[in-house]
Amino acid sequence: MSTITDIQGTFELHNGVHMPYFGLGTYQSDNDQEAVDAVRWALDAGYRHVDTAAVYKNEEGVGQGIQESSVAREEVFVVSKVWNSDQGYESTLRAFEDSLKRLKLEYLDLYLVHWPVAGNYKDTWRAMEKLYAEGRIKAIGVSNFLQHHLEDLLQTAEVVPMVNQMEFHPYLVQQGLVDFCTSKGIQYEAWSPFMQGKLFRLDICKELEQKYNKSAAQIILRWDLQKGVVTIPKSAKKERILANAAIFDFELTADEIAYLDSFDRGERIGPDPDNFDF
Repeated sequence: MSTITDIQGTFELHNGVHMPYFGLGTYQSDNDQEAVDAVRWALDAGYRHVDTAAVYKNEEGVGQGIQESSVAREEVFVVSKVWNSDQGYESTLRAFEDSLKRLKLEYLDLYLVHWPVAGNYKDTWRAMEKLYAEGRIKAIGVSNFLQHHLEDLLQTAEVVPMVNQMEFHPYLVQQGLVDFCTSKGIQYEAWSPFMQGKLFRLDICKELEQKYNKSAAQIILRWDLQKGVVTIPKSAKKERILANAAIFDFELTADEIAYLDSFDRGERIGPDPDNFDF
């Protein structure tokens, strides 16, 4: 199990960059005051990692929230992603510049290939390697890449991805993929840790909730981190943003980690990376 300290603790990526292991997801946050407020509340509460994407269409709001917070830009780990329709070498370079303009930033801490678009993701990766070599991005990675996608990419990549952001929750652990990423020095990261809310109807954490006086959400987020998985729960509500971060005053046992692992059944909430209609 990974050692977890506090809300600003980090995991070190294979290039030496320190990535905060806890952050704010912004998927489905509106590109208006909702996104601005969520980012500002999170950063002012101690968060130091904010995740967005071009397809979320809220980069402007995320950037404004960063500007309006009490935290200096260099202290915030900002992540965005190149969308499928922008993949390819030249189009990725353009998409990156567009994201920076919307965010009103001079660089990104992490840029991800959002999905493994067949026939395009290798050219997309070459563009990201160029941006990385130029110092425009501190780290580059992928999202929704299964092992065979990674193996294919690694045949030609000059830079091994630093991160793989995947759907990850007790019903979709994919331990084999986690282990493969670990073997290659690729940091695993969770999206949809709450199964888009379905987790709260499963009642799988009831005894742990009672034992630790924590919510199911807090139990699962703690499980993520102790498994060495970066997690970015999304919320646009201030009270939930604060509650999600209240996970640094307890620790699950190895048996409890294994208990939550045991629910794995390969059940996806989002698209299958092999069958997604791009």
